[in-house]
Amino acid sequence: MTSSVHLILGGARSGKSRHAEQQAAALQAQGAEVVYIATAWPGDEEMRERIARHRESRPADWRSIELPPRAEALAEALRQHALPGRCVLVDCLTLWLSQLLCPPPGVPAQDPTPAIEALLQALDAARGPVLLVSNEVGWGVMPLGREARAAVDALGRLHQRIAALAGQVTLTVAGIPLQVKPAPTYQERQR
Repeated sequence: MTSSVHLILGGARSGKSRHAEQQAAALQAQGAEVVYIATAWPGDEEMRERIARHRESRPADWRSIELPPRAEALAEALRQHALPGRCVLVDCLTLWLSQLLCPPPGVPAQDPTPAIEALLQALDAARGPVLLVSNEVGWGVMPLGREARAAVDALGRLHQRIAALAGQVTLTVAGIPLQVKPAPTYQERQR
């Protein structure tokens, strides 16, 4: 278990990114440098606009890294930046994995298996706090397409593996963060 890894899950617009950003800001207030790793690749005009909005909304004093469309880029960025005195916020694992399986136009599909293994190794070796944002997508209707089902299954397996090594897992629901790991004590649940 790597106590410095915090997996933050939730549905679309559940408040997971906002919670992760609040956690990063709290660590920054304690003296940590914040490194924000954005995983989205610009595949169409809507995604380019979305990336631009996200870029503009990040605090100016946070270092931003936008990953190139290479499977190993996330693990490489974590190995480089997950250091003492830094907080790394990755937003989001869902896009990262989905883009490997179903890439935007002009980017070839990439086998996620070696990239996932490299990611897990980089997380295990992290020497500073890492906040990982991801969508909990397996609670809805079973997707009809084979590719969509494969992506949901792969993301669920990735979440399980990261949760096993993470020191903390939070589920956000309607803007409320719920502590999943470590499990709250009986006394904490009674408050």
